[in-house]
Amino acid sequence: MNNNETIAAIATGLSESGISIIRVSGPDAFSIADRIFSGKDRKKVSKYKSHTIHYGFIRDNDEVIDEVILSVMKSPKSYTTEDTVEINCHGGLLISKKILETVIKNGARLALPGEFTKRAFLNGRIDLTRAEAIMDVISADNDLALKASVKHLRGDIFEKILDLRNVIIHETAFIESALDDPEHISLDGYSDSLKGRISNVLCELIKMERSALDGQIIKDGILTVIVGKPNAGKSSFLNMIIGKDKAIVTDIAGTTRDALEQHVRIGDISLNLVDTAGIRLTKDEVEKIGVEKSKEYLSEADLVLFIVDSSIELDKNDLDIIDLIKDKKVIILFNKSDLESVIEEKDVTDRFENLDNLRVLKISAKEKTGVEQFSDMIKEFILDQSISSNNELLITNERHKEKIHEAIESLNLVMDSIDNNMPEDFMTIDLMSAYASLGEIIGEEISEDLANEIFSKFCMGK
Repeated sequence: MNNNETIAAIATGLSESGISIIRVSGPDAFSIADRIFSGKDRKKVSKYKSHTIHYGFIRDNDEVIDEVILSVMKSPKSYTTEDTVEINCHGGLLISKKILETVIKNGARLALPGEFTKRAFLNGRIDLTRAEAIMDVISADNDLALKASVKHLRGDIFEKILDLRNVIIHETAFIESALDDPEHISLDGYSDSLKGRISNVLCELIKMERSALDGQIIKDGILTVIVGKPNAGKSSFLNMIIGKDKAIVTDIAGTTRDALEQHVRIGDISLNLVDTAGIRLTKDEVEKIGVEKSKEYLSEADLVLFIVDSSIELDKNDLDIIDLIKDKKVIILFNKSDLESVIEEKDVTDRFENLDNLRVLKISAKEKTGVEQFSDMIKEFILDQSISSNNELLITNERHKEKIHEAIESLNLVMDSIDNNMPEDFMTIDLMSAYASLGEIIGEEISEDLANEIFSKFCMGK
């Protein structure tokens, strides 16, 4: 990427809307704007004060393209730290593209996906965790995901990683100084104090790594598989939760032959719901395929919703399903509570060994009762209370989790070296390895290929 080039892109969605914004950033942003923008005061754009807005017209030679508002941001006080102009035009798709084409014709090039944010990172305005958080804020689809992303955006992860790296580099520098100048700096008794400080760093990193499970659930949603024997009410429950008739519901057993996936927001979190074929022994070849698919989804599920028809006795199909899910997090939903129940809760729950991974709720998919209770149960069952209260720092990025794990492994080697009375220069190797792994999280140590991969996932114009 050449920072000497001026880049441009449409920064708003490509659809008909009230306004559209074309962002231009780079050394020639103002000179390009001078050639295509005519303001009422006839001043050059470069003469405007930074962070001011001006009314005028965009022209392609003598042709007036649109009436616009032009925002001016001078380096270094802009998103990219470069000279930047943003053209606020009418929101038609055609007019947005025409203005962009005019900007490019006058000296800019089309920006790559994420290139504006990449320049902000390379120019030192934001670290890599903040850059990645920008995309997470844009893509957040529930309140908890948004809150976690905003925490990252304001620099909470950066500050935590910076503090931990400072401890590591301080200890490394002390060891190396002592090895270079043993007459003035003694390492006698140092191992014990080092062990205490590295232990504290490890505790913080392990806490962060453990938060990644909840972080991923919040960010990506919970893979939630709905199971039950045919006609237990799985599809009716799915329709009740999403608020529309997405799944076919009939009185004929085995209607659902394939998995039906639906993303739905429940309270503060998101569920990736999968309505599966009813699990039972069958001679129907197509239904057999559906049953096998149901079992495959079950093996990957974060949460299982076991629909039990409480109006009929348990049968072998119910018992076979229990054998498949007894090691999972399970919510047993006693459906058809509007009818007389012929089974007790304990008839089902007694067949599970770990009751901590089990919750029970009575619902009626037909009468649409139990939705609010189900929402509360999901939040209580899946998420740690500290997350719900928004007090904890969450790791929601898989790349961050991997690098934290690498740092933990390196620091565990340091602890082993201390316990085994190894020479201090052995410890500095693993200390610097941990330091480098944490540096990759915030972008202090990152390859060009990785940077390109990260920013290629961004929106065009961001």
